[in-house]
Amino acid sequence: MARNRPSRRAPAKGAESEREFLARYDVRAFERPSVSVDVVLVSVCDDALVTLLIERTEHPFRGKPVLPGGFVKLTESLEDAALRVLRDKAGLERVFLEQLYTFGDVSRDPRTRVISVAYFALVAADRLPPATGKAITARIDVPWSGETGGPVDFVGPHGVLDVGFDHADIVGMAVKRLRGKLDYAPIGYQLLPDRFTLFDLQRVHETILGRELNKDSFRRKMLASGELEATGRRQVDVGHRPAELYRFTRRSAL
Repeated sequence: MARNRPSRRAPAKGAESEREFLARYDVRAFERPSVSVDVVLVSVCDDALVTLLIERTEHPFRGKPVLPGGFVKLTESLEDAALRVLRDKAGLERVFLEQLYTFGDVSRDPRTRVISVAYFALVAADRLPPATGKAITARIDVPWSGETGGPVDFVGPHGVLDVGFDHADIVGMAVKRLRGKLDYAPIGYQLLPDRFTLFDLQRVHETILGRELNKDSFRRKMLASGELEATGRRQVDVGHRPAELYRFTRRSAL
C-alpha cells in the first residue's frame, strides 16, 4: 500500500515568489521603534557596589550621568552592540556579560520610541576605568532589602547623582538579578582578582546581598562547592596572620 505523502502544491500561476515579495517590500510601511543597548558595569570597591556612569554631552538629559549605551547597528547582534559599548565607552574587553532585561516603556526616551535591551557586566575593581573626563565611578545605594526590586540611588565624588532616562530602574534590576543568582551561579568570583581569600569572597557576597553572612557557614559552603582551588600561597605584607589564597576553577568560562 502506498504511503500517504503530504502534497506539495505548486504556486498558483502568476503568484508572487518570496524573492519578488522581498524585493518590493517597503520597510516604511510600518512604524518601527529604535533599539538600543545599555550596560550596567558592576564592581565592588571599598565594600560598596559601584557602577560606571557617563555624563551626557547632548540633549536629552544633557549634563546628567547615564549608563554606557548606544543604538544597535543594523549589521550587529545585540550582544555585539553591548560589547562595542563596553569597548568604546569603558575600554573593556573579555568581561563577564549577560543580558539582563528589556525596557520598553513608551515614554522612557523623550526623543522617540526607544526599546533598550540592558546587559550587566562584572569586573574586578582593579579593572575599572579611571574616573576621567565624563566618566564617573558611582556608588550604588540600594534602598530596598532582599529581592524587592526597584530603582536605586547613586553617589558620586561630590554627592548624590541625578541620573537620566530610566537608568536607576535598570541598575536596580541588575542588583536584583545579582542577588538572586548568587545562590546558584558562580558570579561573585568575577568581581575579585585572580587570587583572593575566603574573607574577600565573603565580603563580595555581603556587599551584593546588603547583609552580613555567617563566617563558618559561608566557608563550609564555598569549600564544598567545587568552585575553589587552593593556590598554595598566602597573603603577603599584611598586619595579621596571612590567609590562604584561592582561585576560581572556571574563570576560563568567560
